[in-house]
Amino acid sequence: MSKRLTGNLSSQYLEAANRLRSMNSRRKIVAYVESYDDVFFWRTILGQFEDETCYFEVMLPSHKTLERGKKSVLMRLLDGKTGKDMIACVDADYDYLIKGATETSKRILNNPYIFHTYAYSIENLQCYATSLHNVCVAVTLNDRSLIDLYEFVRQYSVAIFPLFVWSIWHYRRPIYTEFTISEFNKTIELGGFNLGNPEASIQNVRNKVGKRIAALQRLHPDAKESYLELKRELIEDYGITPDTTYLYIQGHHLFDKTIVPVLSKICNRLMHDREQEIRRQSVHGTQMRNELSCYNHSVQDIAQMLKKNTAYTKSAPYKHLVADLERFMNNRESMDADTEMKEQKKDVPTIAETSDMQND
Repeated sequence: MSKRLTGNLSSQYLEAANRLRSMNSRRKIVAYVESYDDVFFWRTILGQFEDETCYFEVMLPSHKTLERGKKSVLMRLLDGKTGKDMIACVDADYDYLIKGATETSKRILNNPYIFHTYAYSIENLQCYATSLHNVCVAVTLNDRSLIDLYEFVRQYSVAIFPLFVWSIWHYRRPIYTEFTISEFNKTIELGGFNLGNPEASIQNVRNKVGKRIAALQRLHPDAKESYLELKRELIEDYGITPDTTYLYIQGHHLFDKTIVPVLSKICNRLMHDREQEIRRQSVHGTQMRNELSCYNHSVQDIAQMLKKNTAYTKSAPYKHLVADLERFMNNRESMDADTEMKEQKKDVPTIAETSDMQND
């Protein structure tokens, strides 16, 4: 056990610290997140619940080490320490979907002070399909639509859905090593992207998914009934449709291997077209160079614009997360009211105590 008080930081410690402040001071709720990239995401969401009574401070799990990740957040620092003044905010990964098949999954699902993204990670939400065209506009300052990005992502999502069900099927059992997330990711890679024929990439994924499903069916010939039951459960109970499957696959893979490469091809073309337009419209060389320089300084980095994308507020996972936080804040207010009432009762003398005082 740490000899320093801060080494034993817990919700109870923070609650006691909050009580030492004046009655008019806002109470601090510490929210631990997994990594640097998570700070802005969770600050954006938690900030909505701040008012004149409380505020959030989003923190990394340790100031002394560079250890990051869900295991660090849950198992090492916050195990048994979360509460109404200290919460954990993490990516859901597969833990939300595998229904308590692992110890980490159980803790995330059963602890009311651990909040998760519902989508696999924040990267999935940043790649929300309906917002991708706007991301391209923000990057290139060119509003021309080269392909229907929403439809492309939707078709990709539909293509991988049957294999995604197989992936969850394996991870709910102690046989996940037979079909790991890495193998799943390798199967669903686009294998290149051609702006002139985006359908070819989708068809390539469909072909690879079909072959892998056939192999898994041969490996598990008796799994048809349990597979179909899981498929029904994912759709009806979890709200995961073939169209939205991309929100629940590994976020870094979706971000780095699918969305960024596709947007790179589109944005490069849009920037080239804009530069050609500047060249055609320029009256002389000096004007052309000045306009090109101005434009090149105005374009943005694709990955950075995606990380700043907040259009996911329309998505189902985000709405589930906000509902969880609303319940937490409402329950917290109720707990504070109960505590305040108990404190007031302590200061009110009982009938016996009043009688004793009168006798004295």
